[in-house]
Amino acid sequence: MEMDGLFSLGSPPSPGDALTPPADDSPLPVRMRPTSLDELVGQGHLLAPGAPLRQLVTGASPMSVILWGPPGTGKTTIAHLVAGATNRKFVAMSALTAGVKDVRAVIDTARRERRSGGPPTVLFIDEVHRFSKTQQDSLLAAVEDRTVTLLAATTENPYFSVISPLLSRCVLLTLQALDDDDVRGLLRRAVTDKRGLGGAVTLSAEAEDHFVRLASGDVRKALTALEAAAGSAMAQGLAEVDLPTAEKAVDVAAVRYDRDGDAHYDITSAFIKSMRGSDPDAALHWLARMLVAGEDPRFIARRIVIFASEDVGMADPQALLVATAAAQAVQTIGLPECQLNLAQAVVHMATAPKSNAVTTAIGAAMADVRAGRGGPVPAHLRDAHYPGARGLGHGRGYRYPHDDQRGVVTQQYVPDDLVEAEYYRPTDHGAERALADRVPKLRRIVRGLAAPAAATFRSSTAAHGDRVAEAREESGVPASPAVSPAGDPSEEGTGRAAGGAADDSEARSSATTTERPGAAAEDGTDTGSAPGEDGRGDDSGSAAGEERP
Repeated sequence: MEMDGLFSLGSPPSPGDALTPPADDSPLPVRMRPTSLDELVGQGHLLAPGAPLRQLVTGASPMSVILWGPPGTGKTTIAHLVAGATNRKFVAMSALTAGVKDVRAVIDTARRERRSGGPPTVLFIDEVHRFSKTQQDSLLAAVEDRTVTLLAATTENPYFSVISPLLSRCVLLTLQALDDDDVRGLLRRAVTDKRGLGGAVTLSAEAEDHFVRLASGDVRKALTALEAAAGSAMAQGLAEVDLPTAEKAVDVAAVRYDRDGDAHYDITSAFIKSMRGSDPDAALHWLARMLVAGEDPRFIARRIVIFASEDVGMADPQALLVATAAAQAVQTIGLPECQLNLAQAVVHMATAPKSNAVTTAIGAAMADVRAGRGGPVPAHLRDAHYPGARGLGHGRGYRYPHDDQRGVVTQQYVPDDLVEAEYYRPTDHGAERALADRVPKLRRIVRGLAAPAAATFRSSTAAHGDRVAEAREESGVPASPAVSPAGDPSEEGTGRAAGGAADDSEARSSATTTERPGAAAEDGTDTGSAPGEDGRGDDSGSAAGEERP
């Protein structure tokens, strides 16, 4: 099997695999591959005197190296340069076809040759992220004692795709995508160099700009497009590759996006942060990047639904309806039409007022639960609808809110050690502004606080507020603007019910349709876990996973 026209990789690969010069009919990117570090374009941060990359290529140091970077940045070129160095034996294999048996065969041969005074062995593994954990484990001992010098290449984040023990034994070199000037320079070199087109055609400025734009930092993409356009021009008897010829040869840019890889998470993160930052144009760009690259639209829809509650919340309650409607449209209609539904939902999320009060509220509540706060269910709230419950005092003293003309009564709904808890603190954004006025008033009525007692209650809740803030910090839940729990001091009344019902069994014994008022979740249904940000919880996109370690 030929790997990118560079190495001959038998199956299984033999220790004697040799570097073969590119043939005249090799692809243009292969023919134009640099033959020395001086020809290597870009990666200036790795080419300083004494830098690990120079030591690796010159053989000055036998360190093992992992090369990480997007396609077309020079990983295989560096392997080519290492293979051409003297006094070292070079063995290449691809993780796509090699297995543990092949790796061990190379290591055993290298160990025998080392003991007999033979040259050191450099083992190049392309696409090392394709190796399983067991396959990567098989390299550890040989890399540790330098039986082999490992040179591994990957386009995926090695912190996720390479096991930690192997990563700790290697120097990680990060290659950057080439900038436009670097790509432009290589295109011009390929047009005139005898290894390339040798001046057979010229390249117009407009066509050159087109190839640079399509490349997006991937020089292999640029050279491949140039070769295709040059072939088309020569077939038509043209001496110049102009813009129409270039556009006919390659009309779609290569979108770098691996649904299981690093770019997937980075673009998802940018997508969510753009909506959170209220930039609909940026959000639509990242949406388009995902759609063009073939991302599952159901994944995108799920992220939007999560965002609607996590970042918009009660500032625009309609956002969740729009998001769920878009998700349903994706299921019903599918691509390509559902991209319109997704775009509409994205614009709605990006332009909606934002509030994370719901996110911080559930996070703080769960932090209290995890910290062991929260006692038994108060007796008057317990289920009183089974034989013997009344004898246990269940439901006794429960006040039915609908019997009060305001629909709210003074009553304790939380365990005794959380009577001062305030999790939900509305902002003044969008529709939540009305709640910022209403919630303190509701709290004062429910907790039976007269208006003059407002300042006293505020003081008594300070200690609990501190505990909640600490719990938020420990759990990574962002803080939200505080809202005074006391409300307007001029609020009339003490919040006591005007003749409300006393006992659940007495006031509601004749109920037929609503057996347990306010007991919608008494069946133990799981109402969901704490929402995250946008990283990897669901399809690797939620919670703190968005930032990724």
